[in-house]
Amino acid sequence: MGSARTRHAWLSITPEPERELPAAIAALRAGGVPGDAEVERERQRVEGLVTHGSRRAWTAYIVEAAALARAADGDGELGEARALVLDVIDNHDNLRLGLPGGPA
Repeated sequence: MGSARTRHAWLSITPEPERELPAAIAALRAGGVPGDAEVERERQRVEGLVTHGSRRAWTAYIVEAAALARAADGDGELGEARALVLDVIDNHDNLRLGLPGGPA
């Protein structure tokens, strides 16, 4: 039973990113204010990763989101989206350090 807990422990750190990242990442992808369809598509992507994905797939998504945010520049809403993504990922990465099996 211990290995199952370790294997699924990453799910305990997904609520904030699952809630906060879709709209911000959709904004970064759109280069500004995204439409409802773009936000919903990103929300569904995150939901699919959490409900059917693996820790490896989730980590790849977080790495992709961080790279997208770091590549973005701009002020206003785009700057806010960038800052939000980086803040959520920083918090996520700190929580990941406490997971069984380390930050992998």
